Amino acid sequence: MLQVLLRCDLENIMTTKKDPRPAGVRWVSPYITVQDAGKSAEFYKKAFGFEIKESIPDDSGKVVHAELQYNGELIMLGSAGAYGGQTKSPAMSGVLSPMNLFIYCDDVDAFYKHAIACGATSKGVPEDMFWGDRMCKLVDPDGYEWAFATNIGPHK
Repeated sequence: MLQVLLRCDLENIMTTKKDPRPAGVRWVSPYITVQDAGKSAEFYKKAFGFEIKESIPDDSGKVVHAELQYNGELIMLGSAGAYGGQTKSPAMSGVLSPMNLFIYCDDVDAFYKHAIACGATSKGVPEDMFWGDRMCKLVDPDGYEWAFATNIGPHK
């Protein structure tokens, strides 16, 4: 039996002379599966204040990929089934997402009221947390849970 030993040398693999990322893109960006990338992008724009940077349609013209920004941070959306994928949003699968998204905002109380008025579902009203943030929890139409917070002081 022949064994091949591969050496894991991340320092050499991860060090490149040219930045491997597109300009302005961070090292880690969430990519979430939604039922309809176009509709979800519009919801995030209206309810959460995201800016739609790019929408990519399929051959029929339906948006299957969208890139949004919030205070310079990128989040990407993909429609369920796009590009042959099999993932589904929590609302489509009936399974709670094990991942939540945590985002800071200027005024969590005003943000919460606006998001609810735009169709988000409350999972927790704004309240002061022991780590120094005032935080609320919202659920979007695709079933993802979002925490929005404003820092109000040091840990308690």
